[in-house]
Formats: sequence, structure tokens, C-alpha cells
Amino acid sequence: MVHQRNYDIVAITETWWDDSHSWSTALDGYKLFRRDRKGRRGGGVALYIRGVLDVTGIETNDDEVESLWVKIKGKANKADILLGVCYRPPNQDEEVDNLFYKQLNNVSGSSALVLVGDFHLPDIFWELNTAEKQQSRKFLECVEDNFLSQLVRKPTRGGTVLELLFTNRNGLVGDVEVGGRLGHSDHEIIEFSIIGEIRRNINKISTLDFRRADFGLFKRLIQRVPWETVLGNKGVQERWVCFKTEILRAQEQTVPVCRKTSQRGKCPVWMSNEVLKEIRNKKKMYHLFKEGLISQEVFKGAARACRKKSGRPKPSLNLT
Repeated sequence: MVHQRNYDIVAITETWWDDSHSWSTALDGYKLFRRDRKGRRGGGVALYIRGVLDVTGIETNDDEVESLWVKIKGKANKADILLGVCYRPPNQDEEVDNLFYKQLNNVSGSSALVLVGDFHLPDIFWELNTAEKQQSRKFLECVEDNFLSQLVRKPTRGGTVLELLFTNRNGLVGDVEVGGRLGHSDHEIIEFSIIGEIRRNINKISTLDFRRADFGLFKRLIQRVPWETVLGNKGVQERWVCFKTEILRAQEQTVPVCRKTSQRGKCPVWMSNEVLKEIRNKKKMYHLFKEGLISQEVFKGAARACRKKSGRPKPSLNLT
């Protein structure tokens, strides 16, 4: 979905990640910032940010608060943007809420700020900024003290607004849409645009250009190496070093180097037209279901078909 929609930034709450997930969380072309819940299961937040954006993480040192902050560099003479994602579990203690309020006060300052997350405060009526519970009213006070505006108006789970989107600048955030789901989640996705001039890194990383490689010459160079002499009377480790040295020497002569380009807009090879078709159909059925034009069973059927197509594409690839 990230590659299909071509997002620059993806914020996720309730990742349920721990150290055992370190190998499986990478996304090609994106930097990953994550904060896992400490000492117990569940929770956690993450930010995937496109690699060409100039971003630095901000340390908060509040292990109890499940939040993550980064600073996105603006272009020359343009303001930086502070971006945060937060997960507030249901029935969170007031003490942890207070730590979050303090954290928000510390990081915000005079910076342009965008904060998104799952806050589990269903009793807040955002049209009038009122709430039934004292804890929710205190949250509203923090929002007002930091001059934040909340931009989500449609329900994000059932009939309640749990996912929230805040900013402290008029015109900084636009195109806010609620709809669609990620994986098996029962929460709606929030899509929005951050309207600002953001600095993009110039990629200076070099890589091997195998499309212009002379494999014929490479093969001849390798065949000329007197391997019995080079590897004779050596241990396994020494043989490996000698072998690697000869391969790299031949590579330098036969494989040119080019600058690595951005992967922006490129889909993974397993993202076939059939998979894209099912994803689009699922989204279409979802909107029809929300408008009451089709039954829930019809939507679930489309969702199952999408999972079936997108969940099993990789084994069908032929690697030669």
C-alpha cells in the first residue's frame, strides 16, 4: 500500500514490535524511526520517512510515553517541521498523561508542528472542544495551551474519533481524508498533506552499474588467475581473502560505478497489475459500504480477495 500510494511519510501506532521484529520492519527507500513498548506486549509507534527527506530524530527520554518525534528540515530560509506520532492506550494513568503534556511543551516551542496518533479519548466532542471526563478535559487544556488545532472530524473506529491530527499552524496541513484500513486493523487510516517546502537530500551514494558491465572480460580475467598457486598452502580464511581480492580486482576493471537514484514511485516487483486491481477494488468497496450502498459481507469479500492476492505474490517470482 505504501508503494502504491507513494507516501512520503507513514505513521503507525500499535506496532506490537519488539527486538524480534528488527529484521522484518525495513521498507525499501524509507528511513525507519521506532519506539517499542518496554517490558510488556502491545503498543509501540513508528515512522517511515522517505530516504530523500532530511530528517533527524529527537530524543525525549520518556520511556512511559509511547511517542516519537522527528524534525523535518525545511529548505533554506524555510521553517523546519516537527512531526510526532503518539499512542495513548485506553485507561492510561494521569501520571503518564502529564509526562506527555510536559513532553509536548518541551518539543513544540515555536516550531511548526504536526502530531498524529491514536489517543483513545472517545468522550471528547471536537466540534465544541468539550468532554465528559476530567482526564479528557485536561487533554483539551493541553491542546489549547499549545495552540493546537484538531483536524479529524469523521469517526475512525466505530462511531468514535480515536485517531487525531493536530497542527499549530494554519495552512500547514491539508487534504485530510479518513478511510481505508491497514492490514487487519479495525481503525481507519488518516491521509493528509503537509504543505511546506521541505529539504530533500541529494543522493551521493555510488553503486555498481551491472547493466553496463563487461561480463565477458570479467570471465576472462577470472580464468587467468592461477588459482592453485594463489590458494595453495593456505587456510580457509586466507583462501577466502585471496579469492575475494581477485574477484574485486576483476570487478573494478569490468563493472562501472554510477550514482544511486531515488526509488520514489517504483513499486516492488511483486506488485503486479492484479494486486493493484484488487487493492483499488477493496478501497472502492469500502467507500460504498460506508455510504450504505453495499452490505458488510460484500466489503469483507473484497477485502478477503485483496488479502489473497497481495499475501501470496512473492513465491510466484522467477529468479534467474
